[in-house]
Amino acid sequence: MLYPMSPKVVELKRRLDSFMDRHIYPNEERFYREAEELGPWKVYPVVEELKPLARAEGLWNLFLPDSSHGAGLTNLEYAPLCEVMGRSHLAPEVFNCSAPDTGNMEVLERYGTKEDKERWLKPLLAGEIRSCFAMTEPAVASSDATNIESSIVREGDHYVINGRKWYTTNATDPRCKICIFMGKTDPDNADRHKQQSMILVPMDTAGVEVKRALPVFGFYGVPDRASEVVFTNVRVPKENMLLGEGRGFEIAQGRLGPGRIHHCMRLIGLSERTLEKMCRRVRSRVAFGKPVSEQTVTQERIAEARIMIEQARLLTLNAAYAMDTVGNKVATAEIAMIKVAVPNMACQIIDWAIQAHGGGGTSNDFGLTQAYATARLLRLADGPDEGHRNQIARFELKKYSNA
Repeated sequence: MLYPMSPKVVELKRRLDSFMDRHIYPNEERFYREAEELGPWKVYPVVEELKPLARAEGLWNLFLPDSSHGAGLTNLEYAPLCEVMGRSHLAPEVFNCSAPDTGNMEVLERYGTKEDKERWLKPLLAGEIRSCFAMTEPAVASSDATNIESSIVREGDHYVINGRKWYTTNATDPRCKICIFMGKTDPDNADRHKQQSMILVPMDTAGVEVKRALPVFGFYGVPDRASEVVFTNVRVPKENMLLGEGRGFEIAQGRLGPGRIHHCMRLIGLSERTLEKMCRRVRSRVAFGKPVSEQTVTQERIAEARIMIEQARLLTLNAAYAMDTVGNKVATAEIAMIKVAVPNMACQIIDWAIQAHGGGGTSNDFGLTQAYATARLLRLADGPDEGHRNQIARFELKKYSNA
């Protein structure tokens, strides 16, 4: 292997695989049923039952690098563990490693005050509360984060916040207690990347209204609790400002780097699981006088799927290694490349698996429609393919600027 696992990671992966076999896979049907029956405004009991088991086995907060609160793993070390968790929609939250809490916890650990960490980070690390991240807006093309129009205005010892956000993951969760909100404090600044700021907004603050849950391909609560939230004259203390006015874009870039790579790691696990389902299905079905697995088109798709997964994994491990060795900012191109390559790979493999399952593949019985919703969503979340491709192209063209 180009990136061999350390003995510590090998042992963690063994324990994680065992937990998945004993507790996650057997409870997936129940998880999907609870999500459908209870909806996105409720807590799913199966998740709360399994979280103490994961914590008791030391499989908790594995995502936090360079931290006394987690396993202290590097991005490269965390990658194979995150891949295992990505095999099931149920798993990430059970291990307290789900978005957007992971990114929010990293922001609080890096930029929060001592009081912020005590009030918000500590219960998030314990899995007692959840959080949301409010950046995307319905009125503008939020793929360009400098477009956001929400306002954060200083009034004495407070900031007043106004704006409409959507795809604010987790906001409908009754355990969601804190929001990291991105808005403009200096809309007239000549530097468009210094107009924005990020501020902490407790969800029980007057003027915060969670308007509705947003379905993702018809799913509410799975793959996430996408929500629309309106902020009307919301007043929070000036101490809630993170890092300082005009630093929002800087925080966003630091936050989204790890978030993007975590999404890609999980999608590789989801793709592996999907390929397994596809192989089992085609070996058990007969069409036109022979097993579907012996049809040439099926074999070609299985072969291509294996190649694509291996390519995506190597690209993702390379990005993780770059983040660990040169930092998130320098590894921007590597992160952008996996953010394009991995969701597209997953979408294609899931599509082939749906085809191999026949009409049943379009139902919710096999987990493929939920998987596709996740993969397709991630061609947009944390930046659309087009934005990342443009960024990659600019990096490439810059090499020839003096040619």
